[in-house]
Amino acid sequence: MPDTLRPNSLDSFWMPFTPNKAFKADPRMVVRAGGMHYYTPDNRAILDATSGLWCCAAGHGVPRIVEAIQRAAAELDYATTFNLGHPSAFEFANRLGQILPDGLDRIFFTNSGSESADTALKIALAYQQARGKPGKYRLIGREKGYHGTNFGGISVGGIVRNRRTYGPMVSGVDHLPHTLDVARSAFSRGQPAQGAELADALERIVQLHDPSTIAAVIVEPVAGSAGVIIPPQGYLKRLRELCTKHDILLIFDEVITGFGRLGTPFASHFFDVKPDILTMAKAITNAAVPMGAVAASREIYDTILNNAETPIELFHGYTTSGHPLACAAGIATLDTFKEERLFERAAKIAPYWEDALHSLKGEPHIVDIRNLGLIGGIELSPRADNNRAGEVFRKCFDAGVFVRYTGDVLAFSPPLIIEKAQIDQIVDTVRTALKQVT
Repeated sequence: MPDTLRPNSLDSFWMPFTPNKAFKADPRMVVRAGGMHYYTPDNRAILDATSGLWCCAAGHGVPRIVEAIQRAAAELDYATTFNLGHPSAFEFANRLGQILPDGLDRIFFTNSGSESADTALKIALAYQQARGKPGKYRLIGREKGYHGTNFGGISVGGIVRNRRTYGPMVSGVDHLPHTLDVARSAFSRGQPAQGAELADALERIVQLHDPSTIAAVIVEPVAGSAGVIIPPQGYLKRLRELCTKHDILLIFDEVITGFGRLGTPFASHFFDVKPDILTMAKAITNAAVPMGAVAASREIYDTILNNAETPIELFHGYTTSGHPLACAAGIATLDTFKEERLFERAAKIAPYWEDALHSLKGEPHIVDIRNLGLIGGIELSPRADNNRAGEVFRKCFDAGVFVRYTGDVLAFSPPLIIEKAQIDQIVDTVRTALKQVT
C-alpha cells in the first residue's frame, strides 16, 4: 500500500459487524469508487456485487449526485428542522410521495435504517394512543428479521446474535415464524410456491394476546441480513388481510428493497401489497449522504395531528432530520433513477441475473440458491469453523469481486446499472472460489 494512502494506525476505529482482530491483521482497503467498481490502494478494480451494502443502487460516484451535494454544502451546510424549515426538505418529501404507494405520502426523515425502524414503531404506538386505543401497545416482529440495531429494532428483530447480549429489550414484543424452508423450497426461482400458510401464525399470536393489545406487525418484504429470504407466494397478501381483519398496522421495512431493487419503486408495488407505514434508507440518497425516512398514511398522520394534546404533536426527531446535503443528494438520486430508467432496467435484466445465479446449482457446497429482482443468495453447507462463506468472500475479493456474506449465505445486490458481462464475471468468480475452498 503506498505510504500516502496508508492509515498511520488501524487501532482506533472500532469497525461495525466486523471481526476486528482478523481484519486488522489482514486488511482489505479501498480508496475510491466509480460506476460498478471500487479501487484498492494499488489501483486494482473490484467489481461491486453488493451495491456497497445494498445502497449504491445507481452505482458509485454519480456526477449528478456529487454536484448536488457540493452545491448544497456551499449554499446551506446545515439547518435544523425543529421549528424551522428549508426548501429541499419539503421538495424531497413531496418527490418521495410521488413514487411511494398511493396515500403513503407523509414523510418523516431520519438518518439510517435503524432510526427509520424505531421511528416507525414509535409512530405506530403514537397513532394507537391518538385514536383512543392506548391498550394496543404490542409489537410483532418475525424470526430472522432485521430492523437495524437500535433497541426497538433488535426487539422486533429475530437474529439471535443481534439480540442476546443486550438484556430484556423492549417489552410487549412477540414474533411470527420465519419463512425460510430449504427442505421444501430449495432452488426456487423467485418466490417459493410453498409457505403462504405461515402468515396464519398471526392468528395464533392474536388468540394469545388479543387483537385489542396489538399495535403493529413489522416485516421485511424480502429479508436480507438473515440470508436473503424470499417471501412465499401469497404470504404478504395474507399477512395484509389478517392485519386489516384484526385492526393491526402493517409496517414494511423496505430499507433494502426500496428504490428499484425488485424492478419497481418499492417492494410493495412488486407484491401489490400496501402497508400502513413503510421504512426506507440506503439507496434513498444512493448512500452518498446518510439518510433514512418513514412514510406513513395520511390517516395515521392526520389522526396524530388532530388529536394531539400539545402543540408539538409527535415528540420525536433527530438533530440532522432532513439535512440539506442529504435532501440534495436524495433529489438528485431520484432524478438519476428516473432519467436513466434504472427501475425498468433492473426489471429487464433480472431474468438474466436469475439464470446466471442458478447456473451455479451443483457446484461444491451449495445447498440452496434464492433470487428475486436483482437480489441473490447462495446458501452453503455449514463447516466446523462456521467460516466457509467468509473464505469464499475473501477469495472473491482477491479475484476482483466484492460479495457479502452473512452466516453460511453469500448475498448479492448489485447496482442497477450492472451489465450482463459483469453478471457473468460475478458468477464465474464465485464458481472458481467455491472450487477452491473445502
